[in-house]
Amino acid sequence: MDHGATTRPDPEVISAMLPYFNDLFGNASSLHTFGREAKDALNRSHEKVARLLGAGPEEIIFTSGGTESDNLAIKGIAYLKKNKGKHIIASVIEHPAVLNTCMYLEEAGYRVTYIPVDEMGLVNPGDVEAAITDDTILISIMHANNEIGTIQPISEISRIAHERDVLVHTDAVQSIGKISTTIAELGVDLLSISAHKIHGPKGVGALYVNKGIKLESLVHGGGHEMGKRSGTENIPGIVGLAKAIELSEQRLDKDARYLTGLRDTMISKITNGISNCYLSGHPTKRLPNNVNMRFSFVEGESIMLMLDTKGVAVSTGSACSSGSLEPSHVLTALNIPPVEIHGNLRITLGRENTMEEVDYVVENLVEIVDKLRAISPLA
Repeated sequence: MDHGATTRPDPEVISAMLPYFNDLFGNASSLHTFGREAKDALNRSHEKVARLLGAGPEEIIFTSGGTESDNLAIKGIAYLKKNKGKHIIASVIEHPAVLNTCMYLEEAGYRVTYIPVDEMGLVNPGDVEAAITDDTILISIMHANNEIGTIQPISEISRIAHERDVLVHTDAVQSIGKISTTIAELGVDLLSISAHKIHGPKGVGALYVNKGIKLESLVHGGGHEMGKRSGTENIPGIVGLAKAIELSEQRLDKDARYLTGLRDTMISKITNGISNCYLSGHPTKRLPNNVNMRFSFVEGESIMLMLDTKGVAVSTGSACSSGSLEPSHVLTALNIPPVEIHGNLRITLGRENTMEEVDYVVENLVEIVDKLRAISPLA
């Protein structure tokens, strides 16, 4: 129950990838038959990913994952637009791939405004509008938060930004494959994707870049990916990403309904079975698979480790920083007291989970919290 961290590759994804490790192992830049076979697979993958987003194949750049996509989007625009302005806007609850990139640019002379969120994790578009100046070149607000699952009003933010001639990037790593992420709906100029969050392989992702943007490249070489990301393409991984995207598109509505049912049942059973526990994030404007709960008087890490002995995988926050003892920057931004933050647990469901598993987790969770509270000096 930690699908926000990663997902099991779908068997159809693995089957699609296998030929490109063995018989179809050519370099997509080679002109002979082996190379043309790889190039054809690359082109088809561009088309599949573009189709999900409602974009053109030439607007998709394949990367090593969501982190590289975020870096390429933000630094690429920052370097491209440096003569126009050096002001960037982001929210305080962005993924570290965005926040640390912004901090890096601040050291290089750029100015970043970090927009606050309300107690449910929502960005106020009015705050974004108020932060825009004549020097603003980019707004980067994630589509849905990786910890609390809150879905942001990206389309409204895009409208506001474009009225002021400002570009918009969104990290859609958690939302892709779970809720609709078409460019027409969101109105963004750049959008980041990662394969391993949607039952694809690790180490591959994509960045949508509006065809009207001449993005500055971060990796220079042979001019691969329309000159925006040089390096011999990871054809097996790219094929796996495209297949995962294709399957997600086919299953989107069915999976969303199923996961929402599991999510709401789990939240209800936890809150009814355990006193002094609270849902973090927006109650309805949240990802269909996200259950983020706080349990007073106990440590979330202790709950996680005890659930692990029962064969249940959950996390205490973002998987990318779960080794840190620092309180979650996301929950801190919601003005939750530090002592409450340390009692936090993130459960992220997947299409393989069942209602029986939900019941199993809740039963064990009730027992574990009772045990921990019995020995807790706070309780």
